This record gives sequence, structure tokens and C-alpha cells, in this order.
Amino acid sequence: MYRSFTLTGMANPRIFPALHERESTMSRVCNVTGAKPAKGHVIHRRGLAKKKGGVGRHVTANTPRLFLPNLKTKRIWVPELNRHVTVKLSARALKTISRNGAFQTLKKAGLV
Repeated sequence: MYRSFTLTGMANPRIFPALHERESTMSRVCNVTGAKPAKGHVIHRRGLAKKKGGVGRHVTANTPRLFLPNLKTKRIWVPELNRHVTVKLSARALKTISRNGAFQTLKKAGLV
């Protein structure tokens, strides 16, 4: 008989959520800047630093993690189009829109 292959137990869902998400979920990508999750590591250390009177710090683990962008779903009024546009933006993109204007920024990103 054939064995069924599943992703259960293959990867930690907190570290690699893309393996466990359904296809219908939206991506974590900024529409303006293109910011998306980045892979990285958390370095676990133990011990007291030498300058604090200890024997030194020692690395005990290097655990993979994801750095997620600071995304917000916003409804932005565009006066040139005389309507609202709903976009998923990072905090950096919101600052860009407030500085350069909604229409110019969204047009450059190809959203209007």
C-alpha cells in the first residue's frame, strides 16, 4: 500500500508559516515598497559577560525565524481619481505616500 505524505511535523509552523497556510490567504507583501518577510536567526546565548565578572558568553543555539514587515491595510483617498483605493502598505510606504502624495506614489507602484 501507498503511504500518504503530509506536511504535519515536517516544519515548525511558527518558523515557516508558508508551509502550513492555505492557498487562499493573502501574501505578506507591501504593494508600494515590495517589502516581504525575510529569513534570519535568533542567537541564544548563556553565561555572564567577562566585563561583568563572568566567564564569558557562549552561543547555545541558532534558531531560524522570520522578520515580518509592518503591514497595514489602508483605504486611501486619491483626489485625482475622486475615489478611495484600498492597499496593503508597510509603515515606510505610508510615510512615502504622505511625503510624495497618494496619486504619484500609487501610480509609480502601478496600482492606479
